[in-house]
Amino acid sequence: MIAIGSNHAGYKLKEEIKKYLDEKDIEYKDFGVEKEEIVDYPEIAKRVSEAVSKGECKSGILISKTGLGMSIVANKFKKIKCVPCYDEYTAKYSKLYHNSNIIALGGEDLSISTAICILRMWLATQYEGDRKQELEIIDEIEKENMK
Repeated sequence: MIAIGSNHAGYKLKEEIKKYLDEKDIEYKDFGVEKEEIVDYPEIAKRVSEAVSKGECKSGILISKTGLGMSIVANKFKKIKCVPCYDEYTAKYSKLYHNSNIIALGGEDLSISTAICILRMWLATQYEGDRKQELEIIDEIEKENMK
């Protein structure tokens, strides 16, 4: 199950990504917004990140104007590794090396076809496991600083 959410600037792209997920029979839960209404992005990022952090959803997709603010909010949650992705390269290595569980996309920066390519790469990539020690260090830092 994938958690997906956007603010008003990412709404159109979110709806196109939902169509792609439907075509691929990939389950998702939409955490808003329901239309191009102006909304504070931290609330949407919080909903998606909580669902992934608590294990209600396996991964997440956040979409705002640039994806940057959404990723900042997401990374405030335990067990979250959110990376803004702008191309297939960043999508691949965010998962392959860093085992990201949420990606953030720019709804005004990316074309629909580019966003779908990024998402396809991210979904298809598996964590290689070679960097386990580095991720354990990151987890320790998280435990020390997120009490």
